[in-house]
Amino acid sequence: MSDLFGFNPADDTGVSGAVRRRAEGLRKLLQYNDIQYYSADDPKLTDAQYDAYFRELVEIELKYPALVTPDSPTQRVGGAPLSRFSSVRHSVPMLSIRTETDSEVSGAEHFDARVRRELALSPTEAPVEYLAEPKFDGLAMSLRYELGLLVCAATRGDGDTGEDVTQNIRTISQIPARLPPGAPAVIEVRGEVYMCRADFEALNARQRESGEKTFVNPRNAAAGAVRQLNSAITAQRPLSFFAYGLGEVTPVQAGGPDFVTHLEILQTLRSWNFPVSSLIRVAHGAADLMHFYESIGSQRDQLPFDIDGVVYKVNQLALQKQMGFVSREPRWAVAHKFPAQEERTRVLGIDVQVGRTGKLTPVARLDPVFVGGATVTNATLHNLFELRRKRVRVGDMAVVRRAGDVIPEVVGVEQARRTHYVANFRMPRCCPVCGSTVVREKAEVNHRCSGGLFCAAQRKQAILHYAQRRAVEIEGLGEKLVEQLIDRDVVKVIPDLYRLGLRARAELQALPMDELAGSLSEDQKRELALGTLKELDRMADLSAQNVLDAIERSKQTTLPRFLFGLGIRHVGESTAKELARHFGTLERMVGASAEDLLQVSDIGPVVARSIRTFFAQAHNVEVLDQLRACGVSWPESEPAPVSSRPLSGKTFVITGTLPSLSRDQARDLVEAAGGKVAGSVSRKTSFVVAGAEAGSKLDKALELGVTVVDENGLKALLDGGT
Repeated sequence: MSDLFGFNPADDTGVSGAVRRRAEGLRKLLQYNDIQYYSADDPKLTDAQYDAYFRELVEIELKYPALVTPDSPTQRVGGAPLSRFSSVRHSVPMLSIRTETDSEVSGAEHFDARVRRELALSPTEAPVEYLAEPKFDGLAMSLRYELGLLVCAATRGDGDTGEDVTQNIRTISQIPARLPPGAPAVIEVRGEVYMCRADFEALNARQRESGEKTFVNPRNAAAGAVRQLNSAITAQRPLSFFAYGLGEVTPVQAGGPDFVTHLEILQTLRSWNFPVSSLIRVAHGAADLMHFYESIGSQRDQLPFDIDGVVYKVNQLALQKQMGFVSREPRWAVAHKFPAQEERTRVLGIDVQVGRTGKLTPVARLDPVFVGGATVTNATLHNLFELRRKRVRVGDMAVVRRAGDVIPEVVGVEQARRTHYVANFRMPRCCPVCGSTVVREKAEVNHRCSGGLFCAAQRKQAILHYAQRRAVEIEGLGEKLVEQLIDRDVVKVIPDLYRLGLRARAELQALPMDELAGSLSEDQKRELALGTLKELDRMADLSAQNVLDAIERSKQTTLPRFLFGLGIRHVGESTAKELARHFGTLERMVGASAEDLLQVSDIGPVVARSIRTFFAQAHNVEVLDQLRACGVSWPESEPAPVSSRPLSGKTFVITGTLPSLSRDQARDLVEAAGGKVAGSVSRKTSFVVAGAEAGSKLDKALELGVTVVDENGLKALLDGGT
């Protein structure tokens, strides 16, 4: 009997050509049935037939390994275990989405109002068209296809770099291993790997029967399955997938798709056999968004999978491009979370945690309680004002929830059950980690440690900020390397980067570090530093040498880069440049009064107080002295009045690709000449510098009548032209 594709199971498989045709036919048959099973819910084979054909394909591929293809259904059972995951740099970052945590539908109204403001729409203009979809509670995934084949699957990671989990993702039958003809040469499909509730319960039942550890919730189970080094184990876990967007795509001019709306993208993905949620809806204006929020919320408990909110996206891709991004978030999308599950428990105490940015957060220690799929023993109180507003005191019976189903927080307390007087909690005056002064800026709610260069809680953030490209720049000094240096106590303060190994050797020999350093030659110090680096994970001779060379190069920097690298609150790159121009030397700046600082362009009372507080901490000044003693230096100059510079008071926007200048170089030139560089075009923009492939910013400039210049025009302005 012939099957759906005309093959006869009795065909002779002894002839090479027949074997090849049979293998290809079986692959097509099984792939077709997978599509019918997972996408159309209309399988064409019984389970017994499917298993028989699958076993036959396995036997052929075992006998003839050369016939195995990456998209073969047999590859979904998992390959050889990995020793670790390799890193993948996302060609298009996997950005986070801004979250509205309002438990009411007002989150939809807030988002719609922001969008209309960004698009400069009047109240009488038509409602904005959105795409609304559930917010799946799973693991974000990027699937890269080249010439129709799945070549890489990567986790979100930090948004720029994720982990290569391709071998594991191939085991998910819902994810196509091959795209149909006509798909772009390159396309990255973004979506969510998750586990259905029924599958989760069945998995936990099997775990219990075999005496193995059970999982807390479907999301943890899915994340654990994806990050298995042995993909054969992943293949045994019932994972599912929903597609919701794209990353890199072959551009239109190179033959790629010309999508107009986000809905069109999802419809195309569905036609390519990607699972796309049937709950997505087109909405017009805030009223439709609010209705969607309420509708999905009412269905939440009946859905076969977990969601923790809904997502709203501007549907028209041209409008998405026009709105752009702020920081690491798109302006054209928002996640609107549902109210979280709540439980009651006793507050046993209130501690203070110091975050990596220096923020002090009061944290309630709780009698353990199970909330939203996890046992909670600590819950954030956010800040002193929030704590006072909720009237939380030690001994209270508190209502606890997992905000956004993730971060435990205290919602409030049952004051009626308070049996005796307990004093109000007070924030400490000194940092509980380093002893530096705790400050709170006027009109701000957060208390902060002022010992940014010295505080142990802020070490990692301080070093990473100092070493970043726009600051002092130490190439190769990434997050994982910094974590090792800190965890092993190799680096306690930034100057330790320039004296690697000396601290440990000094402690071992019970000598002051300066005395030990003075007794060693430069070659001995270098050998000690190299040896220290090579003891770290993933640091061979060449990589250790490269990092050490980068550290050495960083000693020669500029005053603006150095100031920015110090991480002074409110002092970004532009402010650092203005400070360097105004004072010329670090010594003048350290000794400047608040009144002196207020004379600097664009510095107001808040920034001036922040700078003064930073330099008033003896710990911070000591670190500066140590850095200079380690050889960190920069050219210094006499103060330069802003008004004397050719672009003073002018605002520039840079777009497109310039012939000989990178955007960073052009920005530095403009700012050095007294101008400002903005990210978007408005009526206040003085000039738009446009290069090749300039996009919507150039269109906006022409619409508003803003002067547009090319690279030569910019250079003429820098030379004093008008």
